[in-house]
Amino acid sequence: MEKPADTAFSVHELIRRRWSPVGFDARTVSTQTLLTLLEAARWAPSSFNDQPWAFLVATKENEAEFRRMLDCLTPGNQLWAQHAGALLISLARLHFAHNGQPNRHAMHDVGLATENLALQAVALGLQAHAMAGIDVEKIRSSYHVPEGWEPVAAIAVGYPSAELAHLPEKLQQRQMRSRSRRALSEFVFTGRFGESLR
Repeated sequence: MEKPADTAFSVHELIRRRWSPVGFDARTVSTQTLLTLLEAARWAPSSFNDQPWAFLVATKENEAEFRRMLDCLTPGNQLWAQHAGALLISLARLHFAHNGQPNRHAMHDVGLATENLALQAVALGLQAHAMAGIDVEKIRSSYHVPEGWEPVAAIAVGYPSAELAHLPEKLQQRQMRSRSRRALSEFVFTGRFGESLR
């Protein structure tokens, strides 16, 4: 299932085709495929090339690990993410490795790595749905996250499906509704904040 964006300007096809499904089919995601996605994340840009990201990974092949990670999601996300082929949790190192100073760009850089991962997923016929609904303290304790690292988001990875009977009606509607974004004029400014470029 695909839901390409109706863009105002021509953009790369991978960007048009990237979206965040809540319906996934039962196929597992192979370790090789996950490593390819994580290789894409590895090459994201970052402030001072600090690469302040880490990813925890759980696949359907290891049911106990998958369940443990699923339990770190909010109940609303568990409803649909349980059907994904793999789950990941992104983490940010909050201080620069080279000097120990606070890195206020760490979350930004983890986001860049996650987008690289998401676009690589599209290129391989999958989708990656990042979600903020996580239990940060449960992740810290369950995975022994060291001091100085912050859980950022969970990411469901899998093959999107149009078969949605196993999902509640509200999620079925969410999967099928059209995609939209704010107009460029609402967030692209020149001269001063609020003065539209176009």
